[in-house]
Amino acid sequence: MFVVRDCVHIRAPLERCFLLAADLELVRRTVRLRILDSSSTRSSGQVVEGDRIVWVGWKFGLPVVHESVITRYEPLTLLLATMTRGRFKRFQHEHHFTEISGQVLMTESVRFSLPLGRLGRWVGRQYFVPRITEMLRDRQTLLRQVAENGEWTRYLGEGKEPQVCAKE
Repeated sequence: MFVVRDCVHIRAPLERCFLLAADLELVRRTVRLRILDSSSTRSSGQVVEGDRIVWVGWKFGLPVVHESVITRYEPLTLLLATMTRGRFKRFQHEHHFTEISGQVLMTESVRFSLPLGRLGRWVGRQYFVPRITEMLRDRQTLLRQVAENGEWTRYLGEGKEPQVCAKE
């Protein structure tokens, strides 16, 4: 099992940071895949617990289908997406949020393993760990930039800070 972890301090309200992290358009900008639009999956807006998202596209010349479910949703504290179908043996992406002195500390962890035993471990270490590390860093940089300037209204709406959705 591999664990990739990174964190970022964001000068913005906790609720804004949480909702931006749950926003599928912002996620799409960093994973560079599209969301399969279907009646049984969420394809836009902010995710909540139980939402199923299917990402499709091409990576490294190969077709990609990555389906995940939001398995934990604790408003303002935790988001956890767990892969239910894809190229990994196991894949979980976790976001933790902590308010510290008027800033938000967002910590992201990706836990994954690959099939194929030793070969999978070698490919994971040599190839996936560096790319997932880069993806997390890109995502955190984008989220911080959006949260700290007026661009957040593009995702969360004009006017006052939006409210966190309750579990449906």
